[in-house]
Amino acid sequence: MTTLGDVLAALEAAYPPATAESWDAVGLVCGDRAEPVSRVLFCVDPLESTVDEALEVGAQLLVAHHPLMLRGVTGVPADDPKGGLVHRLIRSGVALYTAHTNADTADPGVSDALAQAIGLRVTGPLVPHLDPGASTGIGRIGELDRPEPLHEFTRRVADALPVTAWGVRSAGDPDRPVQRVAVCGGAGDSYLSDASRAGVDAYVTADLRHHPAGEHLAAGGPALVDVAHWASEWPWCGQAADVVRAALGGTVEVLVSTRRTDPWTVGVTSRTGGSSK
Repeated sequence: MTTLGDVLAALEAAYPPATAESWDAVGLVCGDRAEPVSRVLFCVDPLESTVDEALEVGAQLLVAHHPLMLRGVTGVPADDPKGGLVHRLIRSGVALYTAHTNADTADPGVSDALAQAIGLRVTGPLVPHLDPGASTGIGRIGELDRPEPLHEFTRRVADALPVTAWGVRSAGDPDRPVQRVAVCGGAGDSYLSDASRAGVDAYVTADLRHHPAGEHLAAGGPALVDVAHWASEWPWCGQAADVVRAALGGTVEVLVSTRRTDPWTVGVTSRTGGSSK
């Protein structure tokens, strides 16, 4: 019999909780480590939609990248949206586990999964850990087999990731050759200067803001490719599922959520082009 504890041991070997940021909330949210587990669902966001999915597929464990309760709480009443999810999970016998910044910095981790989806050969971290010789860190630097113009590379990224209303947009000369690329799953505009120092041709991340992006480009930084936050981290679900599959020899069925939990639901561009001054 495979237990919840067995599954969590595999996940924590790959994504050690001790490597999470001090502000983060990772680990087991609810569940009994002694209970049997035969099916696990992996998702980015622990929301009503993915909890619904876990119940529909008969999973005993939902593994999420984003924490359900990142900030401290004093209670989980059932009439609170997050408390209600905890009650549903417990009543249904479904455990919830989170691997967040510990999965971001792992090797391989979230950014490795993003790089692999795009077709990059990873050569190292974007921001290495301070430990001498550490292979882990935030983000990844990788290379394409051959250069391609930014407009084609942007299409490559869009084709590699799940569809979102946000889509994929890029900033820079559309014909700029791209071969050496930095990636960071999730919000990455705090690493714009690191991408510039790395000397890459393009930087792929999520949640880029107007002013930092503009200032980065004005300073001669690499081209930017901005994707939806959820889409940038979704490839990790398959990676984490493979961790459990490999560790437990097929005794546990692993599934990747098919629910789009990106909060944006409509994307519209002007039919007239408009004008701005």
